[in-house]
Amino acid sequence: MEAPVLSPSVLDLDSAAEVDFIGARMREIVGRDLKRRGVVVALSGGVDSSVCVGLAVRAFGPEKVFVVLLPERESSSASVTLGRRVAAQFGVVPVLQEISPALEGLDCYRQRDEAIREVFPAYGADWKSKLVIAGGVQGGLNFFKLVVQAPDGTTQEARLPPKPYLQIVAAQNYKQRIRKTIEYYHADRLNFAVVGTPNRLEYDQGFFVKNGDGSADIKPIAHLYKTQVYALARFFDLPQEICEGRPTTDTYSLAQSQDEFYFALPYEKMDLALWAVNHDLPAEALAAAIGVPVEQAKLVFHDIQSKRATTRALHSRPLLVRPVSEIKPL
Repeated sequence: MEAPVLSPSVLDLDSAAEVDFIGARMREIVGRDLKRRGVVVALSGGVDSSVCVGLAVRAFGPEKVFVVLLPERESSSASVTLGRRVAAQFGVVPVLQEISPALEGLDCYRQRDEAIREVFPAYGADWKSKLVIAGGVQGGLNFFKLVVQAPDGTTQEARLPPKPYLQIVAAQNYKQRIRKTIEYYHADRLNFAVVGTPNRLEYDQGFFVKNGDGSADIKPIAHLYKTQVYALARFFDLPQEICEGRPTTDTYSLAQSQDEFYFALPYEKMDLALWAVNHDLPAEALAAAIGVPVEQAKLVFHDIQSKRATTRALHSRPLLVRPVSEIKPL
């Protein structure tokens, strides 16, 4: 029996209808369920947050959308520039708040660098670094390598032991959590709701920080595959740099793509892999669609299920020892 045919067309989207649907649901959720007057969106200049600004403005009008830019000293210089362009396109005046002083006060950079020096003792303040995932799609367990770059441009890499890995990630997670704290400050003072910006690939695979970028009152694109988010970016006629840009983490000081840091494949192929898993298609269908051996496709399927299992707790509400029957969460 031949494997079902899988192609990028499964992700085709009626963008106009989808924008109308999301806008109507956002108004219902924010106004009726949450009883808030508008929304706060942290805008990074990436495709997800830019599309969320567009959706929010379509839903509520620019006067009820508060946009905040939250760079830090290791952010891409393009993030604020693109963020300002997107905000202006939608008629919103963004507020910029640099979070480096807060991160320094929390010892974010010092604690991260201290962990890096456990692996590379010469690492200093003028060096750069990033993490790179490996193992999972080679048939083993996922693990991370640390890549560092000296001031002269030379790079080194090494497999990260668990202790420094956990400390590096914990320190870096300050960035997402500080940003979310600021978003909720503005939401509280305005009686607005906070918009979360994960797409389906990120939401499904746990690519977010709990109580950081994973925290929100409404997540309007969590049902959309990344490919579909790019389709909405083109629908909104966002800047070319956004519509054609590759997803990055914009978290580490060295440039870092999302597939390099976390996903098994570039987003176009990961979307098809996730769609195949969600629709019970065999690995043979994915292999034919993305041009890899069947065994490689099987490893991608396994990696998807493994990440779902290991990140399940990120999706949970606080767990109660005994239920409080009088309280019914939305």
